[in-house]
Amino acid sequence: MAKLGGILWLVTVVVAAFPRAQSLRVESWATRLEAKKETLTNLQFYFHDTLSGRNPSAIRVAQAADTNKSLTLFGAVMMADDPLTEGPDPNSKLLGRAQGLYASACQEDVGLLMAMSFSFTDGIYNGSSISILGKNQALDMVREMPIVGGTGLFRLARGYALAHTYWMDITTGDAIVGYNVTVVH
Repeated sequence: MAKLGGILWLVTVVVAAFPRAQSLRVESWATRLEAKKETLTNLQFYFHDTLSGRNPSAIRVAQAADTNKSLTLFGAVMMADDPLTEGPDPNSKLLGRAQGLYASACQEDVGLLMAMSFSFTDGIYNGSSISILGKNQALDMVREMPIVGGTGLFRLARGYALAHTYWMDITTGDAIVGYNVTVVH
């Protein structure tokens, strides 16, 4: 009987101490997280979306049965691996790639749902990326889209991207889009 009482006492002590140990661990982690200083980064680059020619950087991978009847191409899904450059000239310095998909998600206007990773391959951001997920009202002069995450130097990123069409060929859909991005990380 004494043995059983000793075991019960030991279990009680361990159970009573366990929540305290857990809270100490969580408080220590939270304190370290709060101590990290956040950085604000502004980026500017150009996105080259080429649908035409021998080597397009974006291709249609799916479409609704009646997509071709719609002026907005509602239901079309594009997969992209677009170059990101320092300037609007396609031959300017390559900074990275925009990889992901965009889809025509609006029936009455040209609204694209974008799910893209902008992966950087140059300079201090080499190996880092930012993720955009949101609506791109493609025919508006300036569009705002959310930055919802990132990797590398942009781990835990949040922010916004302002996109403006620099050039567009209405017959092919080819476009060069300027991006001004503000990221907190």
